[in-house]
Amino acid sequence: MAAQKRISYKQDQKTMHNVFDEFTNRNIYKLMTEGYFKGVIGQITLGKESNVFQARKEDGSKVIVKIYRLESCDFNRMYDYIKYDPRFLKLKKVRREIIFAWTQREYRNLLKAREAGVSVPTPLTFKDNILLEEFIGDDEPAPKLKDLRPEDPQAFFEKVIINLKKLYKAKLVHADLSAFNILNDNEKPVFIDFSQCTPFDNPNAKEYLLRDIKNVCIHFKKLGVQAELDAVIDTLKK
Repeated sequence: MAAQKRISYKQDQKTMHNVFDEFTNRNIYKLMTEGYFKGVIGQITLGKESNVFQARKEDGSKVIVKIYRLESCDFNRMYDYIKYDPRFLKLKKVRREIIFAWTQREYRNLLKAREAGVSVPTPLTFKDNILLEEFIGDDEPAPKLKDLRPEDPQAFFEKVIINLKKLYKAKLVHADLSAFNILNDNEKPVFIDFSQCTPFDNPNAKEYLLRDIKNVCIHFKKLGVQAELDAVIDTLKK
C-alpha cells in the first residue's frame, strides 16, 4: 500500500508486525499527507506499550512519533490507570477504545502540563494510537536522565522539583516519574511519557505522587544529592 512505500524504517519483522500494522500505516500516511512529517527515520525507544520514533519534516526538522501497539499493549494495565480519571468515566473496557483514549489522554495531559509551565515536549496532534510531539534534542534525541548524569546533580534536582511543583499546582500527578521519564536536555530536565498522568481527584493520586517523589529522591541520592521525601513534599505544598 502507499503508506508502506513512503514510510522509511529499518525494523525487524517482529517490530514491523507489532507496530506498523495496516491500520497504523493508514493513520501514518494520513498524518504525512496533512504535512506533519514526510517519513519515519528511526526508532528511539521501545516502551512497555509503545514504540517511539523520530520523523523528518519537509524543512529538515524533526518530530517525535509515538505509536501505541494495538496488539501487544497491556490494555488491562492502561484501564486500571484510566478508569478513575473523571475525563474518561464512560470508557468501556474494549482494547482499541482504551488504547485510543490512552493516546488522547497523553495529548491532553501534555497540553495541561505545558500550560502550567512544566518543561515537557509540545504535543502536536494525535490520531487513534499515534501521538506526535516536539523533538527534544539537537541532532540526536536528548538522552534520558538514567543514561546521562547531570554535570551539577544538585542544580538539576532543584529544576526537577520546580517542575514537579508546577505539575502539583496544576493538580496533576505524573504517576510514573523516574530517571526513565526525564530527559537531560543540555542540563535541563524535560518530563516525558504523560499517558498515565492523572488529576488529583483520582483516588490513587496521593499514592502515585509519593511514588514519583520517592523515585526522584532515590535516583538523586545515588548522585550525592540530599534528596529527602518530606522536604520535597513540603516544597510542593508551599
